[in-house]
Amino acid sequence: MPDEEPRRVLVTDEGPVLVWGPVEVELPDGSAVRSDRAVTALCTCRRSRTQPFCDTSHRRKERRRA
Repeated sequence: MPDEEPRRVLVTDEGPVLVWGPVEVELPDGSAVRSDRAVTALCTCRRSRTQPFCDTSHRRKERRRA
């Protein structure tokens, strides 16, 4: 594994955490889910019905106006 490229992770301001490449996510109950997508979106707003994956529910959130 030392020769592998590091996995790219992007933390966005108002949306999910994006992970490039296959990913296995360990849940609080100890179970694990895997995504083999090229880019996986992990929910950070806790609105998604497909936890831990993002279903774009964060887009329905009202945004504060400056």
